[in-house]
Amino acid sequence: MTNLWLALASMVGWFVSNLAGGGSSFLLMPIVGLFLGTIAIPPVITTGGILGNAERVFAYWQKINWTVILWELPGAIFGGCLGAFIFTQIPVRWLSFLVGLFLLISGINLIIKNQEKSFTVRAWYFLPAGFIYSFLSGIIGSMGPLLAPFYLNYGLEKEELLGTQAVNRMVVHIFKAITYAIFGNLTLPYLGYGILIGVAAYPGNRLGHLVLEKISPQLFRQLVTAFVIFSGLFLLWEQRSLLMFTGL
Repeated sequence: MTNLWLALASMVGWFVSNLAGGGSSFLLMPIVGLFLGTIAIPPVITTGGILGNAERVFAYWQKINWTVILWELPGAIFGGCLGAFIFTQIPVRWLSFLVGLFLLISGINLIIKNQEKSFTVRAWYFLPAGFIYSFLSGIIGSMGPLLAPFYLNYGLEKEELLGTQAVNRMVVHIFKAITYAIFGNLTLPYLGYGILIGVAAYPGNRLGHLVLEKISPQLFRQLVTAFVIFSGLFLLWEQRSLLMFTGL
């Protein structure tokens, strides 16, 4: 039953992420945590992310924006390795709350700006943004659509956004997986579960590709914005006990 639920969650997650500009790992986090435990989330999702993003890179190869990748990847690789190392040492709960708050504010800001650019993004912004995203994902397991507002405000749309994002995430996941393995957090069972959700990502991706071709850039942007807001609310809800404990 565990394998079945993980496979189904992966297919649904990768299908939705095609239409929402990312977030497959974010949708998988609760399922992996429920069946395998919280400690399994980063190594399992990272392993599955390598395969799922590899298929997406192949599908959108012609649409990839290499300028963004050249700026984002160096910071992302370093941040991912550092975050994966920190994960093996200490738990950091406040990070989820801060990320959720950023996503919620960003999504609302996009709506207020009528889906236009809510803030200006230049190519070099992706160097620190990639570092922060990968650092946090290395600790928590997934940051969902944290960089979606940056991609949208830079001007990436639909296949260009998904392909560019997939290249960066695939490479970063590889480095994160190596770091987890070195420090003993990527065990053989976790590796097996990661491969399972990675293989199950294929049908979800394929169906998502077909649907994505049918929707307009405007609808795609609206779906991404909605998912950004949902992700922010979900992370804040997940950390409600932390807020109650601190009296906020």
